Amino acid sequence: MAEPIELTLLSKSRLDPRLHNGLVTYNPSIELFAGAAGSKTLHIWRSNGQVVTKNSQRGERDSVEALRWKSDGQFLAVGWSDGVVRLMGLETNKAVHQMPICEPDKSRITCIGWGRNNARKHTNSTSASSSTPQGDLVSHDLFRSGSKAIVDLPRELTFLEIETALPKLGPLPASGGSGDDSFVFTTRASLEFLFQPFAPHDSDKVDVMIVGTNDGQIHVSIYDSFVIGTFRYALPQAPGSNIELQLCHHASHPNLSTHMLMFKLSGDAKPATIYLVPMDLTFIHSSPENLSLLASKTTTLQKLLRYIKQVQMHMVHEWQSVQELPTRFLNSMNETLRESGRYGDMTIGQAMYHSVVTGHTFPEVHEWLVDQLAERGHKRWDKAVVSGLQALRGLIHENFLPALERIGIILSRLLGIARFHESKTETGFTSAQITRVMDIVSCLMLVGNKILLVVMEELELFQAFSVWLRHEIDRLASPSTTDELSEREATMEHGKILDYIQNHMLVSPLRHHLRGIPADDLETGRQQAEGGGSLLELLNKQTKKQEAGQPDEGVFSQVEFLCGYLRGKADAIFEGIAEAEKRSVRFGQPTALRLKTTINKFDVTMSSQSRSDASRAVTYTALTTEMKGHTVCVFRTTMDVLNGISGSVTSKVSCMVLGDGSVLDLKFLHGDSLLVLWAPKDQPLRIIRIPHKTDDMLYRPYNSGDDMDPHVLTNEQVTSLFPNMIVPCEPNFVPVEMEVKQASSERGKIPPRVCLLGSDLQTYKVFALPHGACDEVVKSQSETAQ
Repeated sequence: MAEPIELTLLSKSRLDPRLHNGLVTYNPSIELFAGAAGSKTLHIWRSNGQVVTKNSQRGERDSVEALRWKSDGQFLAVGWSDGVVRLMGLETNKAVHQMPICEPDKSRITCIGWGRNNARKHTNSTSASSSTPQGDLVSHDLFRSGSKAIVDLPRELTFLEIETALPKLGPLPASGGSGDDSFVFTTRASLEFLFQPFAPHDSDKVDVMIVGTNDGQIHVSIYDSFVIGTFRYALPQAPGSNIELQLCHHASHPNLSTHMLMFKLSGDAKPATIYLVPMDLTFIHSSPENLSLLASKTTTLQKLLRYIKQVQMHMVHEWQSVQELPTRFLNSMNETLRESGRYGDMTIGQAMYHSVVTGHTFPEVHEWLVDQLAERGHKRWDKAVVSGLQALRGLIHENFLPALERIGIILSRLLGIARFHESKTETGFTSAQITRVMDIVSCLMLVGNKILLVVMEELELFQAFSVWLRHEIDRLASPSTTDELSEREATMEHGKILDYIQNHMLVSPLRHHLRGIPADDLETGRQQAEGGGSLLELLNKQTKKQEAGQPDEGVFSQVEFLCGYLRGKADAIFEGIAEAEKRSVRFGQPTALRLKTTINKFDVTMSSQSRSDASRAVTYTALTTEMKGHTVCVFRTTMDVLNGISGSVTSKVSCMVLGDGSVLDLKFLHGDSLLVLWAPKDQPLRIIRIPHKTDDMLYRPYNSGDDMDPHVLTNEQVTSLFPNMIVPCEPNFVPVEMEVKQASSERGKIPPRVCLLGSDLQTYKVFALPHGACDEVVKSQSETAQ
């Protein structure tokens, strides 16, 4: 008889408010939990109950629909009722990626799944990938004593991260941005998390996220945020019939590029039939190296473009703050001069120029400087301009140009890929497309450096003007000229003062790069840019006209136009790559699992069996029904996968009645164990481990709709045949949901865990599974028959 083991309680939480739809999940790698606290708010908390973050959308108008941690625990995918999946970074409480999935008034998100595939084709070569750092490649002894190389040099060069040698990107100010990304890039921790270097060993892995909706849509993305596309799956039916399905579960295996999707009829809360549909991601099988390099570079490029967009908004904001207060002062004085009627069309700029040259000040200007502007107004003017120009200089130097340098490096890698493959069909983009984007980046680099030069010049000239302006205020307010005023006047740089008044004060040269552009002008500029020729040449022509003082309304020197044009061309490349991969996605033969009564709980897992000619994918589906709450059915679905494409499916089933105990939930663990949360009458709550892979399960052939004759066990047989663990809990604690997590050592050793949510949707307990409990030898199922 297998002696029961009592589980150890790791943590207990009392959640307030109640969890919405029982949505709660435990991070696989650290002690961090996420749940829908009420329908409108996402809570993330630690095992001691401390809330790490609270998150809601649109003023708590949207509700949480689905939750799922990534397999390494780095991201939490949250599906909201506005049809958007937001990825919460582990190192930040902000949504670092946002992916629109569906229109909220037409469908809703029902399921999120993560999977990790091994992508690299391993050969029999004695070479091994060493993940050698860049600095070690030069001094590494590649050929020791005539032995073969231990470094896969082409592979190491492929994934060599040059960007790590560049200065780090600077965080953006907390105010001045706009949109969903306005706070994503505002902390150093957030930037380091988003732009962490791509590790060579990660090139062997492809993280796949599957999102399903209640109208049969399947959204596929890889590497966190690189979108492959959206597919609508429907069952093969007679012409004219229309049966909508919704995704309710997803399973995968690292060694299989075929994933298993579980569907039910849309809107069917408690189905009696579920459908297993293999989804073949053949692009993972066919081009692993290209996929790793493409996805890592394009996802980084996408993040850099988002970063550039926010930098552009901050640049415009700072320039507007430089212009706003002085413009208000000057416009007020211009109005006073016009109302006097004594000076014709003279402006305050001309009046100041007159004062600098002649030393004479007009009475209206005298009154304005002494009585209205005065010392306080001058300080405000000086602070607004100096702080704004310094902030603009910092944005260009620390954010804008460094990001463009990184984009240039990524584009050079993509250009190499495009030239190597030549055909667009394989990669989804051409070298001409990359060259065009590089042309736009060159223009932005040129414009960025021009802005930097103008800002530094304007800052220097303004400082000279500010000294003169303060001197004028003091001189005009003083009844007589003092020695101090005379000494200050002698140090004035009148050339710089006149230059600022004439060329910067009223109309800054920065307007050529940072002013707002009407939509019609943007469209005209795009059409001109698409007319052929180099965009850099068009920019140079416009710049020469600006330097010559000729009137020019072109948009090629405007940061807003260039950034928008860059995003448009980059998006075309992203769409091409996604379309090339999307063509490699196919759905295989569906398998219907039909039961006589409604299904209560279910879980799915996949395993892989290697063969000489193909891989064999085996899917195990465990479920229990409402009418027969003592019964557990395990379906084994087998198919061959050749070159990433799944073949015909065969199904078998094993069914057993677990005494008089109720099956509250069931989950797979380690791929070889089915844990059943079992509540026998007048006995403690237990977790039963069923070895679902063994031949002792006595699987029988199954065709959809077949009757299933269960193996009937008594309570004593259940506890003697299967390893079982007692769950210590109060008599009034009745679990309604179970989640199982494997052991983790990424951030300290964490044992395998069982997480139970009580029927009140507020009590949440986490128990440690003993390591030995899952390794015990299970007695043969054949003894049951005896």
